[in-house]
Amino acid sequence: MYLALLVIFLQCSEVYAQGKVFTFNRVEIRVQPSVKVKNGAPMSISCHADISKNTDFQLKHNFTIFKDGKLVFMTVSDKEDAWYEIPAAKSSDTGDYECTVKADGKLGFSNSIYVWVAGMTKPILTADKKEVVEGEVVKLRCELPEEVPPLEFVFRKIKTNSAPKEKRVPEQNQNFSEVEYYVEEGDNILQFDCFGKRQVRSGWESSQHSNRTLVTVKEPFIKPTLITKPSNNVTEGDQIEFECSTVVAQIRDIEIIFQKNRTILNSVRDKKFLRYSTVATQEDSGEYLCKVEQGTVSKTSKLNVFVSELFPRPTLSASMTKLDESKDLILSCSINGVRRANFSILRKSPSGDVLLKNSRVLPIKVSVNDTGFYTCKAEVKGIVKESKSVRINVYAPVSKPTLSVVSGSPEVVLGKPLQLICHSVMGTPPITFTFYKGDEIKKNVTNDTYATFLDEDIGLNDNGGYKCDARNNHSSGVKTSNILNVTVIVPIRDASLGSIPYGEVEVGSDTAFLCSVKEGSWPIDFKFFKKTDHEVLLHEVREYSDRTIWHKKTMKRRDTGTYYCMASNRASVDVRSRPITISVILAVWQKGVIAAFVLTAMAGAGAVALWWFLRKKKKAKGPSMEMSGSPLAPNLTSEKLTRQPSDGNYYSGSGYIEDNENHMKSTDESKGPDLESAEVDYTEVEVSTLDPHRGGLCGARLPAGAVALSRRQPAVKYPC
Repeated sequence: MYLALLVIFLQCSEVYAQGKVFTFNRVEIRVQPSVKVKNGAPMSISCHADISKNTDFQLKHNFTIFKDGKLVFMTVSDKEDAWYEIPAAKSSDTGDYECTVKADGKLGFSNSIYVWVAGMTKPILTADKKEVVEGEVVKLRCELPEEVPPLEFVFRKIKTNSAPKEKRVPEQNQNFSEVEYYVEEGDNILQFDCFGKRQVRSGWESSQHSNRTLVTVKEPFIKPTLITKPSNNVTEGDQIEFECSTVVAQIRDIEIIFQKNRTILNSVRDKKFLRYSTVATQEDSGEYLCKVEQGTVSKTSKLNVFVSELFPRPTLSASMTKLDESKDLILSCSINGVRRANFSILRKSPSGDVLLKNSRVLPIKVSVNDTGFYTCKAEVKGIVKESKSVRINVYAPVSKPTLSVVSGSPEVVLGKPLQLICHSVMGTPPITFTFYKGDEIKKNVTNDTYATFLDEDIGLNDNGGYKCDARNNHSSGVKTSNILNVTVIVPIRDASLGSIPYGEVEVGSDTAFLCSVKEGSWPIDFKFFKKTDHEVLLHEVREYSDRTIWHKKTMKRRDTGTYYCMASNRASVDVRSRPITISVILAVWQKGVIAAFVLTAMAGAGAVALWWFLRKKKKAKGPSMEMSGSPLAPNLTSEKLTRQPSDGNYYSGSGYIEDNENHMKSTDESKGPDLESAEVDYTEVEVSTLDPHRGGLCGARLPAGAVALSRRQPAVKYPC
């Protein structure tokens, strides 16, 4: 029974579970009253879930609302809508909103919606001081309590009848900012305000301006007063007095400075006034400044002074400004419209002016040392004025110039540049030098004592014609140098070596080596070399010619080798010839002596061989005659021995000897001239006798021909 109840329960649960089916159609987010809301107005954001169900059953909905990806609202409801209420919207509520709904494990997402809260809250500005002294600092604080960073704060300093001065301060992590303002001279009553800015999707949005904060400024001292006595319009020679004063609350550390342009004329400390007096000159015209300083506060006053001219600047005149030495020069000083004055004439010097004469006129017989600047001074009523400087040039005549080559030697290699120098020992500079090549002017140079000229166009025929002129402002005129002749050196070109005889030379004979060049200036240095492991200099000579011959006497076998020559001249370029090969061989008479010696040696060797052969032959005849008297004589005849029919390797008696002799003769005759180069071969023949017991030749068998020939082994003997 229990089993049946369990089955029924499970089936019912399955039917119930299959009945709870739902799906999200969409999730929507809405903003009331609109997506653009004024700052401080109420705003509500709703999240709605559109769900389809197969039956009517309850679901728990988890609503979550996000702003810019951050959670701002969350609730659980069995309804399909949830509301996020904002009673007073702030600018910080601006952003992208979206919501999600989760039910029974399923999740739905809405689209994103942008909400803009227009406007910002009014900032609050505070100052740390309400009353300050010039030179002090005011610290301001601007705050936007309901806003969130990042923000930008703008502070303004407002003065009457002037545009506000702004300071911008960005803040990334806080909703307030602080700045300091320096209180300057003239800042009597100051007003400050501020406003905030933030960046939204459409650009920058600004808040209202804050309340204005008033700051009162107190002066530590008043602006100084600058006056002149008798007035600010005076004449040269008058006494003029300046006075600068101020009113100060605390005299300690007060300083008054009096200056013209950038030059300080006078100064005092811890005093309320300053005086300065002088005799007025025309140079005293201009703007004067009185400055009062205390701590960081500084105030100034300015005054223009005009000084009228008592008399004009004197003028120095010279009878001549350029003249020859020993000439007369007259210097005179004058003032236009003034006759009575104290005059003096001076010469300028780096160490100070040199007084020449207290007079209006100065005559001088000049020398070169009188060259320089001169001036004059005039004094009226204690006012001294100086004229402009006048340059006087006194000239000594130039000496005759000398023209030379910079390198020292009056010659130049063809194709190389030639540098000349023209020099005058005496003469007042500047001196103008003129270079000539032939009659053609090549260059003009103005210098002190010398000038150089570089001629880069040197031809083969440029062997002379250079000269130079020198002149200055002396009336003597131009001086000309002597004509300089320059030798053009032609470099060596194409050296060659030959010999007579050429190629092969007999031992003991003489050989002539000829070294020549195709082109080159004389003299020419010729050198002859032989190539070995290192180059060996054999002969050298200097010739005023384009060739030279070197006779080498009594050539030897060791003189065989490779030879070359080298040529050079003053162009300092060594030119080497192609090498030639010389073979030293035996002379004809030496070859004849060697041949005669060889033939003589061969003839001697042949004679010795013949003597030896005849001697051996003579010894062989003895045993043959003994055989004819032996017991076997009846069986033999007196005829020549013939070959036994049973064995062709045996020969009998004298027949063998005779054949051998004929063979030796023919062999000796056939050798002929070969005796010059070969050793003499000889044949040793041993004739065997008949063995009385065997009836045959005694000893071993002889080969066919019965001749034993050898150069290195003795003849073989066959004993009985």
